[in-house]
Amino acid sequence: MPAFDPQAALDALLAEYSARANAISQDLARSHSPDFAEQALQRQNDEVLEALLAEARAGMRQVGLAKLRLAEGSYGDCLRCGEPIEPARLQALPATEFCLRCADRR
Repeated sequence: MPAFDPQAALDALLAEYSARANAISQDLARSHSPDFAEQALQRQNDEVLEALLAEARAGMRQVGLAKLRLAEGSYGDCLRCGEPIEPARLQALPATEFCLRCADRR
């Protein structure tokens, strides 16, 4: 198993969130049907897409903050207790801010 590379993991995660946000934005930019019933359904779908877009953007912000911590040398330290975050947790959630114990407290 190759060693965990946080920069590569964060770059890949940012690319994934960016691609998702771009695809959702394109879906939201499409025109709606002139048929009122169909338009109502499309607008409901837009609400779901807007929520998904907000999630993608929040993920992008979280990755950006993790990249800042990496540059500052504090990546992998829990923001609540200051203890090191478990390596397996960082591999699963590269942008995580909290160790498992502190995350469970939230």
